[in-house]
Amino acid sequence: MSTNQAPARRHSPQVYRRRRLVVLLGLIAVIVAVVLIIVRPGGAQGEPGATATPSAVASSTPEPTTIPTESTALDGDPCSPEQITVEPVTDKTVYEAGEQPQLSVTITNTGKNVCVLNAGTSAQVFTISSGDEQYWISTDCQTDAIDAEVSLKPGTPVSSAAPIVWDRTRSSPETCEGAREAVPAGGASYHLSVSVDGYASDDLTKQFQLY
Repeated sequence: MSTNQAPARRHSPQVYRRRRLVVLLGLIAVIVAVVLIIVRPGGAQGEPGATATPSAVASSTPEPTTIPTESTALDGDPCSPEQITVEPVTDKTVYEAGEQPQLSVTITNTGKNVCVLNAGTSAQVFTISSGDEQYWISTDCQTDAIDAEVSLKPGTPVSSAAPIVWDRTRSSPETCEGAREAVPAGGASYHLSVSVDGYASDDLTKQFQLY
C-alpha cells in the first residue's frame, strides 16, 4: 500500500532573505578575521605583529672643532705693546724766562704678568715739537748711553730716576760741539713725546709753555 508524501512546504521570501543575510555576514566575518591575522593593527607593513619603529636618521659625525688657545704670558717675558703705557712728564706746565724744563717719563704695565724691557738711556728718546716742527731730540747729542733692564710689575708705574734738562735750544747732530739756537719763547707752546725700548707715547704728549 503506497503512501503519498505531503509536498514540502514552500517558505516565504522573507525567510530566504534572512538566510542569505546570515550567510553574507558569516562570510564577511571570516574575511575580517583573515585580514586581522595577516595584518595586525600597529604592525609594520609586511611584518605581522611587528612594532613600528621610527626610521633611522642619517647623520654624519661632525669634524672636531679646534679652539685656538691664546699664549699665556709668564712673569719675566718681554713686555708687549698692548700692556705698556708710556707717559711723558715735565716738572711744570709753564716756564718763565730762564727756567729750563726737566723731562722724564713714566712707564706703566697694564697687563697681568711681570714683564721686562730696556729702560736705560740708550732706549729712551725724548722729542720736543711745536705744531709740525720738531725742535729737539734727546739722542742728537747723547753721550754715555746705557742699557738698563727693568722688570715692570702690573699696575706699578716706574718713573725716570733722574730727569733730562732741556736748555731750550734746537738740536741736531751737527750742532753738538758749538752754540745752539734758542727756541721761540714768549708763551710759545710745545709738546713732549717719549719712546722707551720702542714703546711710544703715541698720541699721549705733554704740553707746556715757554716764556
